[in-house]
Amino acid sequence: MDPLVIFTPSGKRGRFPVGTPVLTAARQLGVDLDSVCGGRGICSKCQITPSYGEFSKHGVTVADTALSEWNSVEDRYDRVRGLKKGRRLGCQATVQSDIVIDVPPESQVHKQVVRKAATVRDITMDPATRLYYVEVAEPDMHTPSGDLERLAVALSEQWQIDTANLRLDLPVLSKLQPALRKGQWAVTVALHQGHNDRHERILDIWPGYFEGRLYGLAIDLGSTTIAAHLCDLRNGDVVASAGVMNPQIRFGEDLMSRVSYVMMNPGGDAEMTGAVREAINTLAFEISAEGGIEPAQIVETVFVCNPVMHHLLLGIDPVELGQAPFALATSDSMSLDARELGLTAINPAARVYILPCIAGHVGADCAAVALSEEPNKSEDLVLIVDVGTNAEILLGDKRRVLACSSPTGPAFEGAQISSGQRAAPGAIERVEIDPVTKEPRFKVIGSDLWSSDDGFAEAAAVTGITGICGSGIIEAVAEMRAAGLVDAGGLIGSAEQTGTPRMIPEGRTHSYVLFDGTADGGPLISVTQGDIRAIQLAKSALYAGARLLMDELGVDTVDRVVLAGAFGAHISPKHAMILGMIPDCPLEKVTSAGNAAGTGARIALCNRAARAEIEETVHQIHKVETAIEPRFQEHFVAANAIPHATAPFRLLRALVDLPNPSFNANSGDGDGRRRRRRG
Repeated sequence: MDPLVIFTPSGKRGRFPVGTPVLTAARQLGVDLDSVCGGRGICSKCQITPSYGEFSKHGVTVADTALSEWNSVEDRYDRVRGLKKGRRLGCQATVQSDIVIDVPPESQVHKQVVRKAATVRDITMDPATRLYYVEVAEPDMHTPSGDLERLAVALSEQWQIDTANLRLDLPVLSKLQPALRKGQWAVTVALHQGHNDRHERILDIWPGYFEGRLYGLAIDLGSTTIAAHLCDLRNGDVVASAGVMNPQIRFGEDLMSRVSYVMMNPGGDAEMTGAVREAINTLAFEISAEGGIEPAQIVETVFVCNPVMHHLLLGIDPVELGQAPFALATSDSMSLDARELGLTAINPAARVYILPCIAGHVGADCAAVALSEEPNKSEDLVLIVDVGTNAEILLGDKRRVLACSSPTGPAFEGAQISSGQRAAPGAIERVEIDPVTKEPRFKVIGSDLWSSDDGFAEAAAVTGITGICGSGIIEAVAEMRAAGLVDAGGLIGSAEQTGTPRMIPEGRTHSYVLFDGTADGGPLISVTQGDIRAIQLAKSALYAGARLLMDELGVDTVDRVVLAGAFGAHISPKHAMILGMIPDCPLEKVTSAGNAAGTGARIALCNRAARAEIEETVHQIHKVETAIEPRFQEHFVAANAIPHATAPFRLLRALVDLPNPSFNANSGDGDGRRRRRRG
């Protein structure tokens, strides 16, 4: 019999063949075990603690040989970074016999603070699905006809609707006769009229006059979070907003890790499709309860997503998107029945609309941003950056719009950062460093107080101080650069070079201590040389993508910058500029669009004409492929400096005094850095 594997604290259990990696067992059981690198032994987020001995509660006896012996990957990580005593890497340790495995809190995929709130927006209401009250002629022995046929005549005569191609599903047809008779030959129908199809569909029927409302879901299916807005289809009001973590994260945090998982694991695409559809159904139930409506009142759903999420939602193998020429199965918009996507939590006859993709790496989410922000109607040159694990960038005005995607990776989300975590209560989200004393102060999610304020300790005790999220690490690195703790090349100085004891040695590199909670059993939260490098790589990819589009248009400056996406809404423009994430621009011209992709989804949900508009617009957007542009690498290398190796950033330097220390390799980098990057 295969070994029994029991996970705590969840209590989930199952039998797996000898040699199964612990991470694989966790994934198959739905255990909350994090993995950023897709099981490659790089990120160390999947640390677990095996338990040995007799466990009467679980009815098993576990020997100390229940897991495979340490391998070279674990040994290297322990040597370079250190594993707590008793810990193993879940992607490396394999099951040998019955085992009880504890998943420590820091290895769990914590419930994220989903910051994709709805942006206030005026939308012209013209939804695809509306309610129509009709009075239907009673059946007549002399002119026999079916109830459906007489309903079609009533819709045509009373509402001037072309019913030549009227459709409805069998379950809806079965409701027709009881509804007509109970309503004394009057019914209310939910009728869907698509913007580009020739069929009118009856999605639901009620006897007499239906007093209720119809609702739609606008869903931004991101690689990290799934955010949904429940909208009243009569007036466009956002009744409720909710979000969940995308459960595909346990298969790999970035998109290419998930594509790699499919390549290495036959059936992996079906696993991820099932996981995300289940999460969407759960989200639909939760948002219905929050909005105080019945799930059956949700008759429309609009999705925006990047190409990999697009394919995995549809149940299409995404492997082609992981290799040139990055071919999509389809780039056109799609109109589907909800049941085709396994969406059972809403009205069984509900319709789904998925916005078109622009190209292989520029998806429907970017199309939604274009619909929301309308760069094609702008008088001035606007750069729109949707910041995420895969940044999507638009540049243009009413004459021409360009688009590209840039592989920033998950560092901006707090992954690949030594003390990093997602945006959850207790995470450091704001940082300031005094340029004279070099002392920091910070804010954590869940409290409005700075760490230097009276009462902070008591307020922070509620959530704890647990790590640093994406906006926090961006501000921390930018503040370190502005305070002279990091030089333009990204090297961290020593205590002697910087004049602060907060610089602690780490091999041949140094780290800056933001918070030391070890005296009270808490974490040591620091910014390491490896963290600086991860942020440099991410911001360089972002800047290089923007610069590539500027080259294509033959410009050196932009008039304004819009930071889109839930994460973009929390980025400080000043700190983004100090890092060199975006081109030099007047700070007052750098604004946030909030969750622009979600706003675009709401517009498409509430207005049929907007769907036709974006379908036309995406054909006019010129896609630039960063993967095959040699200039991308040139821009990437130059952008590694903070803020940039060659661009002068005159507007920024007029506002911010950036010191120019130089920390040599012997004290700031060198072999220690190379060890860190390998481990």
